[in-house]
Amino acid sequence: MNYVELLSDLRKRKFERNWFEFKENWFNADKLGEYISALSNTARVIGSDYAYFFWEINDETHAITGTTFDFNMNVNHEPLEHYLLRNLYPNLSFKFDEFMVDDKRVVILIIPSANNIPTSYKQVRYIRIESSIESLLRYPEREAELWASLNHKDDSIENIVSQYQDLTFNSLINYYSTKGIMLNKDTFKENIGLLTNEGKYNLLAQLLSDNSHINLRVAIFAGKTKSDPLFSVKEFGMMNLLLSLDKVLDYGDTFNIPQADERNRTITRKEISLFDAKSYREAIINAFVHNNWKEQNAPMFTFYSDRIEILSNGALSPKLSLKDFYKGKSEPTNKRLSDIFLQLHISERTGRGVPTILKSYGEKAFEFSDNWIQVTIPFNFINAVDYQIEKKVVNKSGEEVVNKILNKSQISIIKAIRNNPNTTIAELSLETGLGHTAIQNNLNKMQDLFIIKRIGSRKTGYWEILE
Repeated sequence: MNYVELLSDLRKRKFERNWFEFKENWFNADKLGEYISALSNTARVIGSDYAYFFWEINDETHAITGTTFDFNMNVNHEPLEHYLLRNLYPNLSFKFDEFMVDDKRVVILIIPSANNIPTSYKQVRYIRIESSIESLLRYPEREAELWASLNHKDDSIENIVSQYQDLTFNSLINYYSTKGIMLNKDTFKENIGLLTNEGKYNLLAQLLSDNSHINLRVAIFAGKTKSDPLFSVKEFGMMNLLLSLDKVLDYGDTFNIPQADERNRTITRKEISLFDAKSYREAIINAFVHNNWKEQNAPMFTFYSDRIEILSNGALSPKLSLKDFYKGKSEPTNKRLSDIFLQLHISERTGRGVPTILKSYGEKAFEFSDNWIQVTIPFNFINAVDYQIEKKVVNKSGEEVVNKILNKSQISIIKAIRNNPNTTIAELSLETGLGHTAIQNNLNKMQDLFIIKRIGSRKTGYWEILE
């Protein structure tokens, strides 16, 4: 094991996870024993072979300060390692070691994950919950989760029984047919893994049925935070998951309005997208494939005035370093669902999804926690709308003049349309403070001047900004 690379990877994470700990100027023998129990048990739950404890790393800045901690010390006239082993059950082959980083000494404690039964210290079993060390007895659901891991029970979406057993699959059959694949109505449930070993519909079947029974929404806010007015909420759930995916992808295409780039124009006018469509697609597909569907919570998609946030439930696998993640390697969270996406040519196992996002937006696009992974896609505005738009027009005398054609009300409407092309008159009124009649009159004037254009019907269409 390369300790330097391991530490470098863990320090890049914004805060400690449940399976590793940084300490600075700290030592308490019994508390350390409790940490060993908690980290060992937690590592088993999350599927990591080991947990880690480091001295001397600042737990906030993750700066390496160097340590004088002596793991060969005695505790009550007994070597520390023997003292800990004597109070741990069952016997745990943990290991202290030390190494240097930039001429600073670092001590590492390598803790194997629990095996067969939970690890206890002084007859108490502990678990890590966020930054706290807690007795397992206080959290029976965590204890059940730990025992399931110890008994090697795979609670994947393929063997979790759905609470809905009256499922239908007409949309799934039709979806496959559009991809040129005809499902055998007598065998497809077994072939694509929609049944448990007992023959009941599993959670995967629920997700791919005509009604997934899971809400999935796209929220659009007027400003840069959730405290700003909510423009609208698009409902894309309660249907076959594949159809939900298509609708979220299509909505992104609708939102991604090309911008006319007049900068340094010579002959032809360039069009610049609001955001990189390939990155958006890869982020959305990854959110669906790697989401932790076991809790039946869908990914979250939030559009702000300056960015899109795509959040999927579930943490980065502890078996995967950030370096490997950024290279495009992955640990499938839902292998069977991933296989279906591959079969339908929705995704590829080329590992190019994350690198595609990195190429456009860098590592800052990704944020990780113990419970979710978020991708942020910023908007690339090339034309500000905080000023009056100027346009050459011909006056009554036949002279070509530059006319400032947009007033403050119209500018506020343009801003709102740019933020949300699907906005309604009611939403525009809420955002701008103008009455419905004033909104409609200004929209008509801007359409007459070819500033904006309505695409589609009044109910289902959207606005396009032409200038």
